[in-house]
Amino acid sequence: MSETYLVISVVAAILVLLFLVLKLKIHAFLSLLLTSIVVGLVTGMEFTSIIDSIEEGMASTLGFVATVVGLGAIFGQLLEASGGAESIAHYMLKKFGWEKASWALVITGFIIAIPVFLDVGFVILIPIIYALGRETKRSLLLYGIPLLAGLAVTHAFIPPTPGPVAVAQILDAQLGWIIIFGIIVGIPTAIIAGPVFGKYISKRIKLSPPDYFTAEKGEDKPEIYPSFRTVVLIIALPLVLIIIHSVTEILYKNDIMISENVYQVFALIGHPFTALTIATLLALYVLGYKKGFSKAKLSQLSGKALGPAGLIILVTGAGGVFKQVLIDSGVGEMVAENMQNSSMPPIVLAYLLAVIVRITQGSNTVSMITAAGIMAPVLPVFDLSQMQTALVVLSIASGATILSHVNDSGFWLVGKYLGMDEKQTLKSWTIMETIISITGFIMVLLLSLFI
Repeated sequence: MSETYLVISVVAAILVLLFLVLKLKIHAFLSLLLTSIVVGLVTGMEFTSIIDSIEEGMASTLGFVATVVGLGAIFGQLLEASGGAESIAHYMLKKFGWEKASWALVITGFIIAIPVFLDVGFVILIPIIYALGRETKRSLLLYGIPLLAGLAVTHAFIPPTPGPVAVAQILDAQLGWIIIFGIIVGIPTAIIAGPVFGKYISKRIKLSPPDYFTAEKGEDKPEIYPSFRTVVLIIALPLVLIIIHSVTEILYKNDIMISENVYQVFALIGHPFTALTIATLLALYVLGYKKGFSKAKLSQLSGKALGPAGLIILVTGAGGVFKQVLIDSGVGEMVAENMQNSSMPPIVLAYLLAVIVRITQGSNTVSMITAAGIMAPVLPVFDLSQMQTALVVLSIASGATILSHVNDSGFWLVGKYLGMDEKQTLKSWTIMETIISITGFIMVLLLSLFI
């Protein structure tokens, strides 16, 4: 089979995927599966081999992702139900003061989005944005953009959010390094896209709280919230354990002052499965049981969390299938060989792939998974280290954040809650997302010069 034919097959596969999602409105899970089958057929794979690739791709991806995303969803649901998100927001506002509320909100969003999905975190905290707007008579964007920037940056860059977890599994990258570099990349990115851009755009678009809103000050009921310190420690626990595991693994493999027993202990408790299980159990007790939730209520909350998580898990599994078919069909090998002779670094290719899919079909997570599936066969030829692979993951995350517009559900959610029309949403939310994408990519490129 000629190389030209295989190139056409890859392009056709992406076009088929976009046609199914955009034109026929078929769910991304089904669309990825159908596209994978089409790739297998047009590249001459045997029918039984296509089925084997589907099974292998689904199983190898979900064995990790399903556990991590499921645990993370329960963890986030407990934070939401207990008032932990509001606790962080009120503490930050108290420390920073009303004049520096935008800085308090970007930090709040950055922390909260670690266990809580972006849209959920935004809906939980939008009353605080309304209250600030009503109290200060300033545009809602002065406070809304920093909160959204913090939420969006963490959602894209820092596990255990679904996107980077899925890409890490597909590209065989360690979550520890993604967390470390995600924080390094994310902090300046969130500042530029949040308080800096928020101050600029709020002077040009004046938004007031909706008429139906009645301000409800957080200080009227602080006793129902868990303490700021408690919430932050519980959120930080799994991240710290995962990072320690990554560091001890390097020390152990390089024979640097660490025994095998110590390494084995941290390999167990620092694995994402164990780290998130420990954190989730702690959250169940501290944020649930000690706050008066019954056993039945905690069970109900856990079940509620797994509903939206299930959709993400299935889409991620389908992305794993797409990757496996590309590998087994020989298309991946051809792309890898061409890339080896190309002057384009894998970080740049990964970013551009994610940008193209993001702009055309909208979903951040689907864009990340699709780009990762195409990149998976390419990376082995470059013999990248775990740290370099983590940067490729963050490059994909950056690309998949760019230019959110009318085909992205987040575009409509933000516009609706902040009372904006489409033009205003494009000038604020869409530009903010694009700033995150470009700034994040620049930061990744800078880090790659030293790693």
